[in-house]
Amino acid sequence: LHRLQLLHRLLLLHRLLLLHRLLLLHRLLLLHRLLLLLRLQLLLRLLLLLHLLLLHRLLLLLRLQLLLRLLLLLHRLQLLHRLLLLLLRLLLLLHRLLLLLRLLLLLRLLLLLRLLLLLR
Repeated sequence: LHRLQLLHRLLLLHRLLLLHRLLLLHRLLLLHRLLLLLRLQLLLRLLLLLHLLLLHRLLLLLRLQLLLRLLLLLHRLQLLHRLLLLLLRLLLLLHRLLLLLRLLLLLRLLLLLRLLLLLR
């Protein structure tokens, strides 16, 4: 009877030990899952950060492209302005030339008139 009781206690102790091991294993599995979730969360944060950095680069490139377009437009306007100034100078020269031609014509007319007066 005493041996049976000892055997019974031993079996109970063994069961308790097995249960304890199972609980430890369960805790380790839970800890492992938690670590996997934390890794996943960290990975998602890193992906989000990378996405934000790429978006930031894209915005900078768009700003740069807009700035380059504005510079090109400004350059074209400057060229147009120069062209208009040249045309204005040409018109002014043409105007002076016409004035000189008028003056020459007037002088000729005066000369002719004088000649006519002298011939009389």
